[in-house]
Amino acid sequence: MPGFARRLSTRLSERLASTWVLLSDTTNFLSRTSVFHDYENQLRDLRARLSSGKDDSERLKEIRKELTELREALRLQGYDLSLGALELSVKGFRNDAAVVEGFRRIVLFFGERAIQALSGEANHRELYDALEAECQARGISDITQRHCLWYRWSNGLLMISGADSESAEEFEMLKSWCELPEHKLALLGRLKKYR
Repeated sequence: MPGFARRLSTRLSERLASTWVLLSDTTNFLSRTSVFHDYENQLRDLRARLSSGKDDSERLKEIRKELTELREALRLQGYDLSLGALELSVKGFRNDAAVVEGFRRIVLFFGERAIQALSGEANHRELYDALEAECQARGISDITQRHCLWYRWSNGLLMISGADSESAEEFEMLKSWCELPEHKLALLGRLKKYR
């Protein structure tokens, strides 16, 4: 039922949003993916048609329908369009004083199919061991990277920094991993519940 309620809420908000806002949100989201070039001409065409037909209610309905269908197709491909408004910054190292700045501890394990995360008040070693035990208990064995980090959400920006127990080499691997647009979106999607 929560999935149905979320889909219903998304559809209602799309109906209430102006066509310009939907087009802007869709363009913003797609610009953060590696498939943007596949949609760039279609988005440009929608923008031009919307601009030239702003007083034609039938044309506006047609454009809105096309845009809504595009957004639905993207969702069916597994994209979460709400992530288009979120940003990620991965830089620097922090120590326990980061708590005063509003940062929290988190441990992330990157697998081939999913990101495992555990955040809490315990130190990074305890969180790491707890997440390792959880992954073993659930039979998750495809972990390719493990990271001990600090994070903080500020409006729509997720800031991530390395912890003392994170090596510079591991942190560089994380930064490289996050350079791929879909990886960045996956990480934002996985951690948006920690806002």
